[in-house]
Amino acid sequence: MFITGTFIDEISHDIPHQNWGAKEWELDFMYMAAMGIDTVIMIRSGYRKFITYPSAYLMKQGCFTPPVDLVELFLTLADKYGMHFYFGLYDSGEYWDTGDMNHEVNHNKFVIDEVWQQYGHHRSFKGWYLSMELSRKTKGAIEAISALGNQCKAVSGGLPTFISPWIDGKKAVMAASGVITKEQTVSLQEHEAEWNEIFQGIQSSVDAIAFQDGHVDYHELYDYLIINKQLADKYNLQSWTNCESFDRDMPIKFLPIKFEKLKLKLDAAKRAGYDKAITFEFSHFMSPQSMYPSAHHLYNRYMDFLKEEH
Repeated sequence: MFITGTFIDEISHDIPHQNWGAKEWELDFMYMAAMGIDTVIMIRSGYRKFITYPSAYLMKQGCFTPPVDLVELFLTLADKYGMHFYFGLYDSGEYWDTGDMNHEVNHNKFVIDEVWQQYGHHRSFKGWYLSMELSRKTKGAIEAISALGNQCKAVSGGLPTFISPWIDGKKAVMAASGVITKEQTVSLQEHEAEWNEIFQGIQSSVDAIAFQDGHVDYHELYDYLIINKQLADKYNLQSWTNCESFDRDMPIKFLPIKFEKLKLKLDAAKRAGYDKAITFEFSHFMSPQSMYPSAHHLYNRYMDFLKEEH
């Protein structure tokens, strides 16, 4: 199984910003294409007051005016390099503060219409990412995901949508926390029951589910992948895996992952019969021009792996 998609995390609220301009971004798209990436997903179009494009609506809500229109830049590069671009919705931060996802609907119902009107003409605009991350049954989650997924589809002529939740495993700790594991975790049975209810509620609004794969231990991952695949099949959803290219096993958050661990996770997804592997995320943790030298080497090891497998 090979990585064919990546998130683009330009807001970078919990990982360092790399201060790239158009030249660096184009070079990164070239490296992505060389690796076989055909899909780029802007993980969020804004977080709290920082936004990626000059949104008339969001700037009226108090967001800062961005110095560059990154949505236009990324779509233009995706057009040029023959990639599919998925637009990630705005994250006001209110869900993280309150635990109630309904807040995000109020903002994004304006953002979705605005973005499609401004950027929908790009041939690379192929879908939507519903950026509200969840793990367990969350207040308003099914209603919010359904409402936003339906609106995205309605304005764009049915373009696909996806979500990337996480499993509430031992490594599901806050990025700002000083610990790397916790004792209270979800069981396979609880996970299956809760996500069966969520899948049932969002099945007509979402086309693919890409669970983050880094929150459980490596020996546990396959069992969760199988459960997620069975649930996705039950509700006619595509099974993607979000193969995280950063390491959750260290106190420094976050550094590029060891290639052996990345391959273990890809192999588990292959055995479980997944449709597609995406990663969070290429530019920081796998790119030859990342601020982390170990990312340059991870790219080289991955390219060696590609050559061996082909």
